[in-house]
Amino acid sequence: MSTTHVRRGDPITTVLTWEVRPGREQDFEDWTRGITRCARRFPGNEGVSWLRPEQGHRFHAVLRWSDPQRLAAWLESDERAAWHERIADVATEIGSERQSTSGMETWFSLPGTTVQPPPRWKMVLTTFLGAYPFTLLIQWLVAPATGAWPLPLRAAVFPVMLLPTLTYLVMPQLSHLLRRWLYPPPDR
Repeated sequence: MSTTHVRRGDPITTVLTWEVRPGREQDFEDWTRGITRCARRFPGNEGVSWLRPEQGHRFHAVLRWSDPQRLAAWLESDERAAWHERIADVATEIGSERQSTSGMETWFSLPGTTVQPPPRWKMVLTTFLGAYPFTLLIQWLVAPATGAWPLPLRAAVFPVMLLPTLTYLVMPQLSHLLRRWLYPPPDR
């Protein structure tokens, strides 16, 4: 499993890639519902999302866990092994494409690929470029209106507005716009 430095107790996200035999997509999708229900009951699970390809036969599972130890317990569990036996003639997990990340690099990773996240300094700079204009905007428009609020409530306004904006709008577009700088061709 390719991982960045993950400290004990840090939340972790893992992307698993599955190659589905042509014509068996519906069987595979039925299986995903069952294994997802099983994984959700497992300690430390914080969610499983399945990405179906627009073309081809590779499906991706995005697993979120409270910490690397609980993720490892799931990956090595008898329950997961039993689910894998059920799908042996339908799909194969491509272990070489398994990726795990924690922290900010999930904004920059490319699911289903073996491309490594950019260096942390590039992630920090890109995040600054995305966050600064919205920080300025929030401070200009919102901070004056919340000046009389208690500090904990005022402090909550900023991340509640900024983080969804960055995660869903700004960072996907910014990482797409800067993709050649973030992911230079291998010959460089």
